[in-house]
Formats: sequence, structure tokens, C-alpha cells
Amino acid sequence: MRDFSHLSWVFGYGSLMWNPGFYFLEQEPAELKGYHRKLCMYSHYHRGTRGSPGLVLGLDKGGTCSGIAFRIPRENWPSIIKYLNERELVDNYAYVPASLKVNLASGPISAYTFIADTRHPNYARKLSIDEIVKIIGNAKGAGGDNLDYLREVVNKLKALGKPDPELNLILQHLQ
Repeated sequence: MRDFSHLSWVFGYGSLMWNPGFYFLEQEPAELKGYHRKLCMYSHYHRGTRGSPGLVLGLDKGGTCSGIAFRIPRENWPSIIKYLNERELVDNYAYVPASLKVNLASGPISAYTFIADTRHPNYARKLSIDEIVKIIGNAKGAGGDNLDYLREVVNKLKALGKPDPELNLILQHLQ
């Protein structure tokens, strides 16, 4: 695995935005260009099971993604990266850790984040809204209901003033 010890920021675009689970010095709204947020990763643990997988967000190529950047204390970096890897890299490493440039109000920074591995079997290729709605409406995992995950992300993006029209539409279909 690559060495990310030179970084001091983590970029969250899904559950990390509302449930980081780690200590940070500050958080700032951030924007990532070149990737977009997409319900494209089957979850067999956090938001689903092997028998009834859920769908969680991944970063997929193209577009722009709003999220939150968290500045991490240098001395906590190793333990926070270990925690994030244990949290996000379950299910046979369906994500790829990466250092990507994100933009803060004060300028660009490099941040640790996870992109979708499009070659992984847990990568959900083209799903219709009806298929996504059916999956999310029926899935529950160790982290709770898949629908609750979607609600939390939609609510956090709304609070940031950066609503995601596709996620809003999916949530409307589920209510």
C-alpha cells in the first residue's frame, strides 16, 4: 500500500461527512474535481449483508464532488489511517486509497480519500433508479439501514448548501 504519511487532510464524501469517527482539528467544506459521488458500491457489511447487499457511495471518474475535508493532527495520523482503512477497506478492498487534490475556500490541498475500484466485483455498474431504490429499501447491515445512510448523506449535503439532485431523487422514491 502507498505511503500517505505526508498528508494531513482526509476528504469525506459519504458517511465520513456526518460520522467521521476520528479526532480532527478542523473541518472545512471541500470540492473535488475529476470525480463524482455515486451509489456504486455494494455493501455486504455496513449497509447490507451477503444475502441482501446495500449500496454505498464511491468516487467515480468525472464531474465534481462536494464534501468535507478534515485536518488531522500529525501525531494521530497513523492511528486515524489505520481506523479509516479498517472501516472503508472491508469487503475485499472495494475501494482504492488515494491522495487527491481538493479545493478549500483557502485554496487547494491534498487529502486522503477512497475511490471506487471499478474492476472490483462489488462495483455496481449501471443501475436504474428503480434498481437502486429496491436495493436501498431492502438493505440493512452492521451499520444500520441503508435508507438511513442515504438520508444522512442527503441531509448533510443540504446543510452544506450542496444538494445532490440524484441522491435527492432516489430518497424521494423511498419516502
